[in-house]
Amino acid sequence: MVTPTRGDIDHFHDECGVFGVFGHPDAAALTALGLHALQHRGQEAAGIVTYDGEQFNAHRGMGLVGDNFSSKETMAKLRGHSAIGHVRYATTGEVAMRNVQPLFFEIEFGGIAICHNGNLTNSYQLRRQLVRRGSLFHTTSDTEVINHLIATSEQGTIIDRIVDGLKQIEGAYSLAALTQESVIGVRDPLGVRPLVVGRLAEAWIIASETCALDIIGADFVRDVEPGEIVIADAKGLRSFKPFGKRPERFCIFEYIYFARPDSLVEGHSVYEVRKRIGEELARESRVDADIVVPVPDSGVPAALGYSQESGLPFELGIIRNHYVGRTFIEPTDQIRHLGVRLKHNANRNLQGKRVILVDDSIVRGTTSTKIVDMVRHAGASEVHMRISSPPTTNPCFYGIATPDRDQLLAASMDVDEMARHIGVDSLAFISIDGLYRAMGMAGRDDRAPRFCDACFTGDYPIPLIDADDGKVSVQLSLLAPA
Repeated sequence: MVTPTRGDIDHFHDECGVFGVFGHPDAAALTALGLHALQHRGQEAAGIVTYDGEQFNAHRGMGLVGDNFSSKETMAKLRGHSAIGHVRYATTGEVAMRNVQPLFFEIEFGGIAICHNGNLTNSYQLRRQLVRRGSLFHTTSDTEVINHLIATSEQGTIIDRIVDGLKQIEGAYSLAALTQESVIGVRDPLGVRPLVVGRLAEAWIIASETCALDIIGADFVRDVEPGEIVIADAKGLRSFKPFGKRPERFCIFEYIYFARPDSLVEGHSVYEVRKRIGEELARESRVDADIVVPVPDSGVPAALGYSQESGLPFELGIIRNHYVGRTFIEPTDQIRHLGVRLKHNANRNLQGKRVILVDDSIVRGTTSTKIVDMVRHAGASEVHMRISSPPTTNPCFYGIATPDRDQLLAASMDVDEMARHIGVDSLAFISIDGLYRAMGMAGRDDRAPRFCDACFTGDYPIPLIDADDGKVSVQLSLLAPA
């Protein structure tokens, strides 16, 4: 498998999804299904750990969920009524088996497995401290820092140790943990990354998104609240909030791109939010044109909203090939130039049309340039691009793979320069206030913004300790993000 470096990234990638089941005889099978639904959150590796009343059982592997959990032999080994699972995408550190989660470790009162969606912003600093104290690290994952903090805590119960460990970290995280008695879910105090609770008969489910509940027929109960710990065990579901109340800063890019459109996130339908973003985009940046064309698949809901608000016809002018993996090896410049056509091809309905292309973001601009060129070669007379997010001027440090700032097109060019660079007749992004209006607000309150929008504004709500320490430039630690 070939992993892109940060400079090769031309689209944001979420870096993980978590899923857990407590109290069901088919816990492993349900977890595998849940991970299938969360596959969009990570495609590099997948893992499941179960507990059968006597021992923990694990299977982890590189590749997609279906590559690892399709055989009867594998699933038969994952016995137990409780399980947690993880899908991973990483762009720093190693792509190696030792980093595949969940990570399992033994401490004085038993075993515990942990998996993590997010990124710790002081993991390098904590790792140095732990190594000085004698901790032996076996992975390059920041999740292992959490493991060591729990293992070295002097608190009594496992929950007290988890709280003690998490109070020492900074960052954005949603955790799933498995012990001999329980499945535990945790969300960071600002609630940057998503986590939900579901119910399937008598079983409790935790998952990164509600689409993972839907695939197993579970009922959505509620979101795990920022700073909340939920514990599913033989007593039912318990909850407490040991970290104190802080202003919520949920990642707004979950609505723009990361979450599946059929998920319900923080009380909002992702699909409906994306349509409203498209409507706002049309109100802010109308242009004379013949058709509205999404860049599939992420641009589809916003393009529908743009079409409905503008009154222009919606057309599938670009067809996506869903059967292309993301690790195609491109041996020559000529083949590399044609690589975009592996995933996208222009439809023949663009001839002579003034086209509005709707996409979710522009990162480095290389893919946008190739798509615009492809649309022009298909005969479009004009190409206008509309983007359903504000210009991305800053990298993410909270669990989203983005290039360095000097690789972000919007960090070095204004909108007119970007339009000339990618070859469009006009280019417009939704404004930050328009984005907030699509979320049902009057606009962005600069004194107390509701969301984490640092990739657009540079307003980082969690201290960037490792970066300020001068140790790293982008994902903050030398470790592979969860």
